[in-house]
Amino acid sequence: MVVDEVRRVAEGAVAVTLVCADGERLPAWEPGAHIDLTLPSGRVRQYSLCGDPAQPDTYQIGVLHVPDGRGGSAELHGLRVGRWLAVSRPRNGFPLVLADHYLFIAGGIGITPILPMVRAVQAAGREWRLVYGGRTRASMAFADELLTIGGSRVRLVPEDTDGLPDVTAALANTPRGAAVYCCGPESLLATVEQLVAADYRDRHLHTERFGIPRSPSSPEVRAAAQEFTVELRRTGRILPVPADRTLLEVIREAVPDAPSSCEAGFCGSCELRVLDGVPDHHDTVLTPAERGRRDVIYPCVSRSRSPRLVVDL
Repeated sequence: MVVDEVRRVAEGAVAVTLVCADGERLPAWEPGAHIDLTLPSGRVRQYSLCGDPAQPDTYQIGVLHVPDGRGGSAELHGLRVGRWLAVSRPRNGFPLVLADHYLFIAGGIGITPILPMVRAVQAAGREWRLVYGGRTRASMAFADELLTIGGSRVRLVPEDTDGLPDVTAALANTPRGAAVYCCGPESLLATVEQLVAADYRDRHLHTERFGIPRSPSSPEVRAAAQEFTVELRRTGRILPVPADRTLLEVIREAVPDAPSSCEAGFCGSCELRVLDGVPDHHDTVLTPAERGRRDVIYPCVSRSRSPRLVVDL
C-alpha cells in the first residue's frame, strides 16, 4: 500500500491514510479490526483501523509518537506521502457486538478502535455514551470529530484540568446488559475490569490492550524470573533460558525466523504449542479464565513454571 496522507490529529498524534498501490478495493473490515504494518526499517507494528469501513479504497490508522518507545511510532510520524508499506489483511479480536446500549471508555490513543464503533452505533440509532480521557485536551486525538458525531453523549476528560475519568459513575449509569468497550493504558483497563468483576457483572465487558500488565523486563517480573530449559521438539535442541532473557530471544538462536510481531504479549503472532511443562503466562492474549492453559505459550513475554518446557518447534 501507499501512504496517501499524514495528518496531525492532536499533539503528538497523526492519522496515516493508506491506499492500495494498484487502485483496487481493499479487503473489507469491521470496527475493532487492526492491521500489521511492515515499516521501512523492517519493524512490524500493529495499529487499529480508525477510518470508515464504508470507504473501500483507504485504510486509516492513528499513531501516537512515543519518544522512549521502540522506534515504530517515530518511523510512522516521519513517513512521507508516496511511501510504500507492506500491510496485512485486517484481523479483528475486538469485534463490535449487537446491543441495545453501549458504554465506550477510552484512554489516550486507545480511542482509535473506538472511533469507528461510535460511528457505527450512531448510524444504527443505538444508545451510547463515550468517556474519553487524555493528558490534555490538545493531546486527545479525534476529539472534535467525536463531539460532532455525539455531542453530549461524549464526555472528554483532560487529566490536567478534570483529573481521571470517573469510570465508576459511568458504569453505574449504564443499563444492565449494556456492552462496555474499553481500550487504553493498562491502569484504565485494570480499573474497569476490577469494577465490572466486583459490582457490574451484568454489563458485558470487551477490552483491547496495546501493552501488557507486567513487562518481562519490569522489576517484579525480573525478581521472580527463574532459569529454565526449553526443548525444541522438532529440531531436538535443548536451550537454557536465563532469568534475564526472554524465551523468544533464546528460541531465535536456533530458529532465527521464529514468528513474532508486537513482542509485548498482546498480538498472539508468536504463539507456540506446548507439548510438556507448565507455562507461566504474562500475555494478554489469554483471558483470566484461560491462565491455567498448558497447551500454548507466547514466548515474547511468557516463561515456564516448570524446570523444563517442551514446545512444538
